[in-house]
Parts: sequence; structure tokens; C-alpha cells
Amino acid sequence: MTEITRVPLQPIAKGSLGKLWLGVAAAVLAAGGLAWASLPSGVRVQTVKAGEGASPTMDDVVLVKMKGVLDNGKVFQPEGQGALELSHVIPGFSKAILKMQKGGKYKVEIPPALGYGPQDQRNPQTGQVEIPGGSNLNFDIELIDFKSRAEIEQQQAMIQQMQQAQQAQRGQRGGAEARGLPEGIPEGAQGIPLPR
Repeated sequence: MTEITRVPLQPIAKGSLGKLWLGVAAAVLAAGGLAWASLPSGVRVQTVKAGEGASPTMDDVVLVKMKGVLDNGKVFQPEGQGALELSHVIPGFSKAILKMQKGGKYKVEIPPALGYGPQDQRNPQTGQVEIPGGSNLNFDIELIDFKSRAEIEQQQAMIQQMQQAQQAQRGQRGGAEARGLPEGIPEGAQGIPLPR
């Protein structure tokens, strides 16, 4: 029979319980501060609905549904869905996305220093200012999915191969039809008598 060594709990001194809870609260705040410190200064990400699984990396392409609004309520990015390479977006946006999970919905606030800075952003077709310099950017974002750039390139290569194979088949069929051969009869089989 195994004997368990018991270590008696020491009673908490009068007035120490409050100090204990303060210590726990400080540890929780420190952990929260570390998580907050990993975001760039001023970028705020509020989770509306938690997602699941891993988070994207800077080498990923994300599929998001989003809407962008300025502080005055002007919509600069109408609600829509699109694929974005994280290495090709403003720094605050990519840093915020790195903290998200697939299926999650988030509210993001990006200060000008991590957005477009002091420069006006103009509509390329009209020349009108869409985002005045020094603007805070506010996004509603749903992270639908993400894949690595390597996965995307592999899928593109497969699609190209399939398209080339289909074009080659059409070319073979077109050549046979032009010479009066029924579909499915290979080139060079014209002189072969068919069984009766």
C-alpha cells in the first residue's frame, strides 16, 4: 500500500486574501498586456464571434468578407468578399489578421500610422479623395478561409495543366472532325477496316 505524503495548507493570514486576489489580477493583466503588446501600438481587434483553428501567417492569402468605414461614418470599402495577400496590405491590417481564426468575426481599428499615414488616398478613376490623410480605418472583418501562397500556386498549376489537356483534346477532336472521322477514332486509323 502506497502512502501519500500530505503537505498541510497554511492558513491565509487575516488581510492576505485581498492581496492574493490582487496578485492573481495582476498576473491576468500582465498576460493580457503581453497579448496586447504583440499587436502594433494603436491597432485594436475586438472579437465579435470567435473562430477556430490556427491563425494565418504573413505568407498566406486570406479570403475575407469585410467593410471599411472612416470615423465620420463614410464607407470607403463597401461590404464585399475578396482574397488578399497579407504581404501586400497595409501593416495594421495584416497585423490584425494574424490574430484571427477561420470563421471568426472581428471589429478592427487601425490608426493612420499603420494605415495610409498622412497621404490622401484617391479613387484612381475619378481622382476624388476616398480616404483623407491621417484617417483612422475601421473594419468589420470575417475571416472565411486562408491558404499558403505555395498551396495557391500549386492549385493554379493544376488548373493550367487541366486547361492545357482540355485544349489538346479539343484540338485532336477538331482535327479528326475536319477530316471526316467520327469522334473517338484516333488519327491514322482511317485505313483500318471496321468489324461488321
